[in-house]
Amino acid sequence: MTDPGDTPSSREDMPFVAPCRNLSPWAPFGWLKRGVGDLLQAPQQSLFYGLMVAILIGIVSLLAWFRGSQWIMFAMLGGFVFLAPLTCIGLYAISAQLERGQEPSLVRSFRAAFRRHIGNEAVFALVLLVIFLVWARAAIMVAVFFPTDGDTSSQELTGFLAFGSMVGAVFASVTFSASAFSLPMIMHRDVDSVTAIVTSINAVLRNKLAMTVWLALIVAGLAIGVATAFVGLIVIVPVIGYAAWHGYLETVDAGRFPRHSVGITATPRSGLPA
Repeated sequence: MTDPGDTPSSREDMPFVAPCRNLSPWAPFGWLKRGVGDLLQAPQQSLFYGLMVAILIGIVSLLAWFRGSQWIMFAMLGGFVFLAPLTCIGLYAISAQLERGQEPSLVRSFRAAFRRHIGNEAVFALVLLVIFLVWARAAIMVAVFFPTDGDTSSQELTGFLAFGSMVGAVFASVTFSASAFSLPMIMHRDVDSVTAIVTSINAVLRNKLAMTVWLALIVAGLAIGVATAFVGLIVIVPVIGYAAWHGYLETVDAGRFPRHSVGITATPRSGLPA
């Protein structure tokens, strides 16, 4: 598959921010449809990946419940939104292989992805980890003021939940804007972390309605996954990861940046040598 961005460009020719396209508010539903299509093309790799993520989230939640409290558990589940992009690295690589018509391989995807992008991914992971730790501390501080008096009124409880939601919304908005398209762009194109993050923020701000719908779909999907005792996450996580990749391709015009060859040595799906 040819791509305008396959032609190498000098650093001087690359823009600081990749331009973005204007999206329909309903565009995220198309991303989910294509995400389901990728899941059906690579069911074994996708479900295994989803199972690993579901187990990880389940372990963290149970530890928070038994070692802390239900409020800390809810805080950890909310904080997962901050680290979610990192859990989808392998899914982005699988989507890239499917885009090229290659046989998807989870092991090869991880090996190729980390070998080529470890520096930028480490910077991105560090940023998300700092945000997550700050959020965890803020969530604990908010939980300290949770009304435990038996005479707690519904007004006091509503006020506490509203304040906690406002604090979480601030962290979630910043993290979502910075990570919506940045990690797929790092996986797909030869860009640094700063360019990818600024591009993601720019794309989100220019498509506020569509990205609000996308965020609502992500939250709804994760809520369904948690409500099904994390079993639903086995399918939901891969679909969201693949959908995020297709959302990046549809939103960001990164053609002026050189393209990475994630899994380029893979065998074509026809079974013929590459």
